[in-house]
Amino acid sequence: MKTDSIFYDLFQSYPSIFFELINLSPGEAENYRFDSVEIKQLAFRIDGVFLPNITDPSIPIYFCEVQFQDDQNFYGRFFAEIFLYLSKTAFNNDWRGVVIYPHRRVESDKILRYQDLLTSGRVTRIYLDELDDINQDSLGIATIKLIIAKENQAVATAKQLIERVRTEFTQPQNLLQLIETILIYKLPRLSRREIEAMFSLDELKQTRYFQDVREEGKLEGKLEGKLEGKLEGKLEGKLEGKLEGKLESVPRLLALGLTVEQIAQALDLTVEKVREIPETH
Repeated sequence: MKTDSIFYDLFQSYPSIFFELINLSPGEAENYRFDSVEIKQLAFRIDGVFLPNITDPSIPIYFCEVQFQDDQNFYGRFFAEIFLYLSKTAFNNDWRGVVIYPHRRVESDKILRYQDLLTSGRVTRIYLDELDDINQDSLGIATIKLIIAKENQAVATAKQLIERVRTEFTQPQNLLQLIETILIYKLPRLSRREIEAMFSLDELKQTRYFQDVREEGKLEGKLEGKLEGKLEGKLEGKLEGKLEGKLESVPRLLALGLTVEQIAQALDLTVEKVREIPETH
């Protein structure tokens, strides 16, 4: 998953974080919906736009761009997209632009022709490595900081963040899934066991990672089952394959210290079947 997709997922689920990022009240999010906008006749699309929910032209449209790659023509494209969209739509609202950089070194130095726009107050440039000046208590800002955390600090930072989410959120699943996504994006060599160890069973079952592991086990089981099914019957082989896929997941979960009962519930197996695994695998 690209970095901009992570941000857009975050803003889609928790739009208040965007307004914290630009030093406005999180309550501003109630006036907006985060969306992708498209001008069909031009096959033209902008992914990160906060559109006002109410018909008040004094409430600006926010165009958000996440820029983690060097692009010397970025500002030309950014402003061209904004003005093209404004010219082709019926909105009378004012507008603002927000650009999110990991650090200043990524920003294009070709800004002379755009200097008036950049200094007009219409455009806010965010440098994530300088976020220390923004609300230190914000859980949303802490999640964004994880995206640029150093690799040798990311796991420890994520563990602290997960504990805060558990404490401060009554429905933490979406944010936990985003944290999981950030970890996989930042640390592709992180083992499954290390990821699994950060989440409780109930939390893990809600994440995309758990669903992928479970489906992977089913797929492996189906393939094995189909091969065996040629000899013993296709239907029987498929059923055995599905079961085998689940059983292969059991040792990993046992190694994490989960109880037999928890594993049986998660994988839709009987307790007796799970207890057989240490003896046969």
